[in-house]
Amino acid sequence: SGKSTLIAALSGLLKPEDGRVDALEVDDLWKLSTGRIDKFRLDNCGFIFQGFNLFPSLTALQQVETVLKFQGLTSGQARKRATTALEEVGLGHRLHQRPAALSGGEKQRVAIARALAMEPKALLFDEPTSALDPEMIKEVLDTMIELAEGGMTMLCVTHEMGFAQAVANRVIFMDQGQIVEENTPTEFFNNPKSERTKLFLSQILGH
Repeated sequence: SGKSTLIAALSGLLKPEDGRVDALEVDDLWKLSTGRIDKFRLDNCGFIFQGFNLFPSLTALQQVETVLKFQGLTSGQARKRATTALEEVGLGHRLHQRPAALSGGEKQRVAIARALAMEPKALLFDEPTSALDPEMIKEVLDTMIELAEGGMTMLCVTHEMGFAQAVANRVIFMDQGQIVEENTPTEFFNNPKSERTKLFLSQILGH
């Protein structure tokens, strides 16, 4: 329905046809040099994918350090910030483990730490729990809840309705590339306006 395409466009992974990102017209943004576009992406958003996108040969600590070095941090600065980010997502005891030794939930938390360490304005999540076994989902959602409670701005593509209802400030429902409804969680789940939203909620939640 366009949810993943939307956040890919916001992050600069795809070029939108029109619109604004962080007060920059899309055409103006894409006219910037490659280096300036890369800096814009690094400064503004951290992207967390469905499939973790970790390097198999790197430890959890190295996964985060590598990205930070692209921001110009020294090795010492990158290591310190990477360690802090991994501790923040509950992986301080897994710093030197490679992906093969990590559970699915731990891999996704490494990916969250990697994005978080960049100190972006916002984190973009593309169905971060869809590749996880059911017992691993809670640990990732708990991490995201802690980030939200700490004031991190997040845009999450998710089918975890309980999570959205509990954590979101705004809920956007999309269908066939269009925003069908946007509201507070209370209004969205208890008083949906569009027939398409009502159908979705009746199928998902039995409303």
